[in-house]
Amino acid sequence: MTPESLQMLFALLIGFAVAGMCSSGYRVFTSRLPSFSQLSTGPGVAALASVPLLRRFEFVFLATLIAGFWSLMSGLVLVMTLQACGFLLA
Repeated sequence: MTPESLQMLFALLIGFAVAGMCSSGYRVFTSRLPSFSQLSTGPGVAALASVPLLRRFEFVFLATLIAGFWSLMSGLVLVMTLQACGFLLA
């Protein structure tokens, strides 16, 4: 495995960890779990965000790709920040 591939995998894993921390933060601040019951609250951002998970396979696949890309990019930002601060070696 090349060093670049290893760094991308590391960034992806850190991104998923950050996404998990965001979900846990939502739980801490609202005292409830994120769920599909947000659809019954009426129109809003939360209802719109959970719609792809209730539809056909293509939408679920697209949502998975978007989540993976988002995690990769947020992980890359975090890894680059840690490298700039000197906590990780390049």
